[in-house]
Amino acid sequence: MTDSSTPINDALAWVAGSDAPEKSALNLGFMALTDSASLIVAATQGFAQPYGLSLNLQRQASWAGLRDRLLSGELDAAQTLYGQVYGIHLGIGGPATPMAILMGLNQNGQAINLSEPLKRGGVTTGEALSARVRQGGAKLTFAQTFPTGTHAMWLYYWLAAQGIHPLEDVSTVVVPPSQMVAHLRAGRIDGFCAGGPWGALAVEEDQGFTLATSQMIWADHPEKVLGVTREFVEQYPNTARALTMAVLEASRFIDENEENRRSTAQLISSSDYVDAPLSAIQPRFLGQYEDGLGHAWLDAHPLRFFADGQVNMPWLSDGMWFMTQFRRWGLLRADPDYLAVAREVHQLELYRQAAEAVGVKVPEQAMRRSELLDGSVWDGSDPQGYARSFAIHARSNDTAIAL
Repeated sequence: MTDSSTPINDALAWVAGSDAPEKSALNLGFMALTDSASLIVAATQGFAQPYGLSLNLQRQASWAGLRDRLLSGELDAAQTLYGQVYGIHLGIGGPATPMAILMGLNQNGQAINLSEPLKRGGVTTGEALSARVRQGGAKLTFAQTFPTGTHAMWLYYWLAAQGIHPLEDVSTVVVPPSQMVAHLRAGRIDGFCAGGPWGALAVEEDQGFTLATSQMIWADHPEKVLGVTREFVEQYPNTARALTMAVLEASRFIDENEENRRSTAQLISSSDYVDAPLSAIQPRFLGQYEDGLGHAWLDAHPLRFFADGQVNMPWLSDGMWFMTQFRRWGLLRADPDYLAVAREVHQLELYRQAAEAVGVKVPEQAMRRSELLDGSVWDGSDPQGYARSFAIHARSNDTAIAL
């Protein structure tokens, strides 16, 4: 699958002599998700070896387990949820451990699915869901994948945009992504927010429908990142840089053309990696959506891994956004120094070195501007004000998801 024309000559200057990786064999954690593709490609298709690395892929059963193995050192680096890195760094739900983000792995590609019983009951729009919630009775139960993770934040944000308070009007539980469809089938949950291919598989197996995609909430939103502990970066800076270069090369390869995306979808569908039917992976991997309600479309903001480096840039404003949502929902009881924390976590200089070495453009500014589905604009300029700007938020007597 590798393309021999990729510009690696300059990059090799970083992996020779005193710049050689301090640690050459790395255990790399990933989850059974479509957006683990760049790590799988980097490890299996020859992108790591030129940089003096051997990547041992280790599939994890849950985000909590991945976190524990990353912190114990059993994993050297991992596909991690953006918000998960910040939750660990800030000590939400456990002891604070300094963390580091090397690069972004993907944007877009997550989904909010509801159950077949809700579909049969005519709850097929946000308005209908809001009306169903206002009727009272037993609370609906929605699953997400980790308390401080992206899926919890997308679910909370989307529900609130429909006028549904995620901490009061519904119940939420944590379920590993690969178990979402089984929980939906068993009637233990009424809906979920998770990454692919699990939303598509629920549709394919007539166990639910996609009511919203994450890119509908925030077009080209941040999602998974390449995460390590701060200790790892400090102990193995050359290794961290080499790993970033390898994954950048793999990311560029995937997004280079449709043929590469198709071959990557085939690769990751195997039992060693995502272990799901290609029919549930490839269409949304290519931006082709069917929602289970009779609608099909080619998404303008599909799952993407590179986009000329826009995906991979560790934007400070992206990390700051997750902290504003932690503050909004009571996971943080006080405002942190948003920008200072982001600068601690994001390894901007290391990323710049890696990107320039492999010929990837690096934006001059580390902030970007986005408009979300409720009309709010986020650019990182006033995080405290932004966190306080939402009509629906945690109240003092609210209890967020158990950590």
